[in-house]
Amino acid sequence: MSVTTRREDNVGYVTIDSPPVNAIGRSVRTGLRDAVTWAEQSNLERVIISGAGGMFAAGADTKEFDSDPVEPHLPDVLNAIDQSFIPWIAAIEGVALGGGAEIALACDMRIMAPSASIGFPEVTLGVIPGAGGTQRLPRLVGLANALDMITLGKPVKAQLALDIGLVHAVDEDPVYAAFMVNSEALGSFVSVRDLPVPMLDAAILNAARERINSKSSGQIAPHKALDIIEAGIGLPFLEGLDIERKTFLTLRGSEQAKALRHVFFAERGAKAPADLTAKPVELAHVAVVGGGLMGSGIAYALLNSGFRVTILETDDDGVERACTNVDTIIAASLKRGLIDEAGSNERRKRFAATTNYNNVSDATLAIEAAYESMDVKRTVFAALEQALPAHAILASNTSYLDLNEIARSVSDPSRVIGLHFFAPAHIMKLLEIVVGAHTSDTALATGFVLGKRLRKIPVAVGVCDGFVGNRILARYREAADTIFMDGSTPWDIDEAMVEFGYAMGPYAAQDLSGLDIAHANRRRQDATRDPARRYIPIADRMVELGKLGRKTGAGWYRYPGGGGRVDDPIVADLALEEAHFAGIKRVDYSADEIRERVLLAMINEAADILQEGIARNASDIDLVLVFGYGFPRWRGGLMHYADTLGAKTIVARLEELCKEDPIAWKISPLLQQCAANGTLISDAAPA
Repeated sequence: MSVTTRREDNVGYVTIDSPPVNAIGRSVRTGLRDAVTWAEQSNLERVIISGAGGMFAAGADTKEFDSDPVEPHLPDVLNAIDQSFIPWIAAIEGVALGGGAEIALACDMRIMAPSASIGFPEVTLGVIPGAGGTQRLPRLVGLANALDMITLGKPVKAQLALDIGLVHAVDEDPVYAAFMVNSEALGSFVSVRDLPVPMLDAAILNAARERINSKSSGQIAPHKALDIIEAGIGLPFLEGLDIERKTFLTLRGSEQAKALRHVFFAERGAKAPADLTAKPVELAHVAVVGGGLMGSGIAYALLNSGFRVTILETDDDGVERACTNVDTIIAASLKRGLIDEAGSNERRKRFAATTNYNNVSDATLAIEAAYESMDVKRTVFAALEQALPAHAILASNTSYLDLNEIARSVSDPSRVIGLHFFAPAHIMKLLEIVVGAHTSDTALATGFVLGKRLRKIPVAVGVCDGFVGNRILARYREAADTIFMDGSTPWDIDEAMVEFGYAMGPYAAQDLSGLDIAHANRRRQDATRDPARRYIPIADRMVELGKLGRKTGAGWYRYPGGGGRVDDPIVADLALEEAHFAGIKRVDYSADEIRERVLLAMINEAADILQEGIARNASDIDLVLVFGYGFPRWRGGLMHYADTLGAKTIVARLEELCKEDPIAWKISPLLQQCAANGTLISDAAPA
């Protein structure tokens, strides 16, 4: 049963038991409704509700969101708890999220374990609380706290919940603490619904709106949540519940909610293939080759997960730099409260940097994060093969280089795998696991286990130039550069993509990373570039002029005094010059035309990647773009977004663009197949 009941003397115990996370599906709702009836018929003194498995309840069963609501509805069940003549106490362990938090709010009293958390993350799935959260929470914790919790969707820990009045007590054993509550004290608590509503405060509401616009640009649900909270303050409780429920049901069927649910399920599905039965190597000591910003970030991510880490460098200066870089990250984490002093000291004890490869002779995994040069990679891997045990896994963090060529540097290429981290490596959640032609199942299993321990989203990809993410990024930039040369400006293109939902456009992003990085990659591709494919030389001229981005004070934008960016007319003039040299008559692209061209280019490239088997499925491409490259999560990822356009529409538009440039806009056969068959792109499988 999803909900169990038992009686001990005059106390009733109701337990939500719906593994693995006690999601509140129909069976749980039915069980809770029946538990209310059981409690009232049993003449109990109190009811203590908790969750099995050390978890209260992790929210609604989102699998039900694609179907019509089925009775009993959670608001009705919670109103029954709220109106019961028997006091209910929520004993919270683990998490109480979404509907789980709303169950707790319907109770007369709430007690949390110290490590537990409670929150309302509904906006991250494109909806709002739908069972009283927007109406009960402001009465309990005030307007500002309620807006923070609901519109940002971030849970709070037990101590903060106690401080703001969300719970009554924090105890190591909340069930026992609930049993020990004095009967007179329990009878004195007022139902949350009967608490006074907070005063309307325009300053608090306006601050919340500004925060939403800043942190959740383009998303509907946070604004709707704010509107419902504001409206509820001026309405009777039941009327507030009614408008909350109607808004919740409307949002549940919206395109944004469907997109966010798609990413949610794709993220949960990011794990090792079911048929991968090989055992990973045991991991305790990990070597990282290269102590630059990427290598030190990887090292810190490993330290956070409990590994012993040694960075290998080429000279003493490199060792000193690596130590400084890691120490800087530790200090920053300490300052932000992410770790305490004991945690920082413990991480330093598990870290070392050296030039001596003999010091990693017991490491069972090495991650190479050296300079992006094939000669450098070969030298590093040959040294690792000599130093590490024969069963150790040898991984490269290369962003573009051929992993199969790297693997040929060692006698046993089955040991070699790609582990492509994203900067900053200790923060970014994506991990591309690159599977070479000879990569063993043991190496692959080790990659997935590492990803799990690092709390990354692991996505297996095949070998090609740039793998999944950087290959699409290259096409993104190529399309943007073509638009720039033929009739736009970097700032117009950036603005168009920010309006689509990106945090920053391609040119602002390149200024951040440095134009010299992309320039070096273009030089690497010179020998293999299709001579018939159009080449845009503006970025090369930028590098020649020393305009490398923020680090030089000027790139696609200028950064006077090291401050904010301003448009640079010199950059605009470069496009005019190059267009003149090429005999191109420039046109004036609208924001919609810019977005269409850029996104169609990315979709077409992604479809080729899928057909070639570089990605296992469309959802993996969505994960890569969302978690590695800033594609707006609320649009569901690139391939999910493509399905909202439809393959027929995409192919028809690409056919028009092919008339301009049949090479750059050559239509992916996978898209043509989906258009002809009327099938979803997300359902397409590699050839």
